[in-house]
Amino acid sequence: MSETDEPRGEAAEPTLALPASTVPDPATAPGLRWGVISPGHIGDQFTATAHRATASRVVSVVSRSQQRAEDFAAEHGIEQAFSSVTDMLAAGGLDAVYVASPHAQHHELARPVLEAGIPVLVEKAFTLNGAQARDLLDLARERDVFAMEAMWARFLPQYDVLRQVVASGVLGEIIEVTADHGQSFPEDPAHRMYAPELGGGALLDLGVYPLSFAQMVLGDLDDLAVRGDLTRTGVDAYVGLLARGSQGGRAVVSSTLLARTPAEAVVNGTAGVARLSGAFFAPGTLTVTLLDGRSASFRHVGEPGDGMAYEIAEAARRIGAGDLESPLMSWADTLSVMDTMDAVRAELGVVYPGEESA
Repeated sequence: MSETDEPRGEAAEPTLALPASTVPDPATAPGLRWGVISPGHIGDQFTATAHRATASRVVSVVSRSQQRAEDFAAEHGIEQAFSSVTDMLAAGGLDAVYVASPHAQHHELARPVLEAGIPVLVEKAFTLNGAQARDLLDLARERDVFAMEAMWARFLPQYDVLRQVVASGVLGEIIEVTADHGQSFPEDPAHRMYAPELGGGALLDLGVYPLSFAQMVLGDLDDLAVRGDLTRTGVDAYVGLLARGSQGGRAVVSSTLLARTPAEAVVNGTAGVARLSGAFFAPGTLTVTLLDGRSASFRHVGEPGDGMAYEIAEAARRIGAGDLESPLMSWADTLSVMDTMDAVRAELGVVYPGEESA
């Protein structure tokens, strides 16, 4: 072996540094007095998370059943329980209201809150369709009241880091966004997922997550190619969508209520890939891998069970600042996603009761 052939020290492995999250600790947001409409599973999560991880407190709850409202209030230490939204609003003492009911009821329940001039956070999907969403947001603008869709994923720290990564250009040109969300629900015509009168089907309950993710990364979706299957009750059992984003790139998303899928989201660019492991819409891990071999991960910094705290804190900060909406889930974003879901349902022939004459 010649001198020039002698082994040399190995070069240092290339490194990649991801940006830090700019999302403030939810505990530092102003504390609001919340009312909760519909004390089901999601209302329970919201209330427990608010009390555990933020300065906000739920002080009032509404259920169609007075007994159920009182039981929920006793469980969470809530001061007031009502069987109607009208009674809750008349009692006063609220800074904001969270609508946690099935989405078929969102428009009906959120409207009187906005008419009373009280800020509202409405669980996803925001409404049944774009027309209902526009009606609520037009009212919010008219009354100068804050309104926001509770798409909790958009407020998580890893989404903040992902948005910074995409904006930095480190992934190159974004070519494709893929995302899926499927859960397994036994066929039952009475279950809300199968019931047209409750806005059933995979799309509005499950598919809204990958659609909203794709819209966040790629902008408004058009040039839609839709395929799907319906249940015997006439709602969507499976939806597959190929679309083009207004900012470039394609979206490939799917949802189903017949099988549990990996629930991952991937942003593919010419220089690398960003992957949110399943479930991509919950606190978890973002991994960025570039074509040059560099890779880095960002892991959720808080308690995994406190994911809803970030949307609660964002709403509190915006309401405290006098804003009408959040740039993280703007009114335009909500309408864009609702319009896409309307177009998908139209392709599949899914029509909810009352929409026939709309």
